Amino acid sequence: MSSGAAPLLAVDEPLVRWDWVRDHTDDFVDLFWEHVSLTVAAVGIGFAISMVLALVAVRWRWTYEPLAGFCGVLYAIPSLALFGVLITIPAFGLGFRSALVALVSYTLLILLRNIVAGLDGVPPEVREAADGMGYEPWRRVLRVDLPLATPAIVAGLRIATVTTVGLVTVTALIGEGGFGDLINDGLSRDFPTPIVVGAVLSVALAVAFDVLFVVFERLLTPWARAGGPRRGDRGAGDALADARARTAHDEKWTALGRSKAAEGLL
Repeated sequence: MSSGAAPLLAVDEPLVRWDWVRDHTDDFVDLFWEHVSLTVAAVGIGFAISMVLALVAVRWRWTYEPLAGFCGVLYAIPSLALFGVLITIPAFGLGFRSALVALVSYTLLILLRNIVAGLDGVPPEVREAADGMGYEPWRRVLRVDLPLATPAIVAGLRIATVTTVGLVTVTALIGEGGFGDLINDGLSRDFPTPIVVGAVLSVALAVAFDVLFVVFERLLTPWARAGGPRRGDRGAGDALADARARTAHDEKWTALGRSKAAEGLL
């Protein structure tokens, strides 16, 4: 009798039990903030590290290949394998530290390549003009190079953030999963409702971050909507076009980022 009842229950079980969803709304809010905080922390730290590495690579060009190669090795490590190694280290163990270190490591390659591509897209004549106006190197980087590299940098942030949102779900296995806790709970109980809810909320969060970065880029680059540079802005306009061309050259990393995010959701 019991062997025949299990399939019947599986068939009768709805894909989403809305009463369960209503009863766990407060849990969704807590998991949302956990997911967002881990994503923002990982991308923020990864961006800071990548910016330093990119500035080093642009200043001393010979360092770019070793730095990109090291970041590439980190990116190629399967997420579950990396989490498994980190939790065996006493300084990390189960929890936030292991999750954060792993997530940061997956952002480095994408951000490093995009930042370098954006900085390389600034034409030499624009840099020479800034130098002729008396800009010190550090001031030129802040006031000229980085603003013109913004489209490429934001593109890297978008890819890294969406990738991280997907990978955060995997960190549920080490105690820090955000919406991944719902997926893990549903799988452990063979209960489809939390699986569906966790997956849908994770995808919705990734889309929301992507839209936010689109708006952010538009606010930071008003010249991109001006219908072409004015006469006095030709250098900046040319630099922007070149930076976007370099970004397009790196679009293969978008596919890699999406595959990494999919790895987190599956």
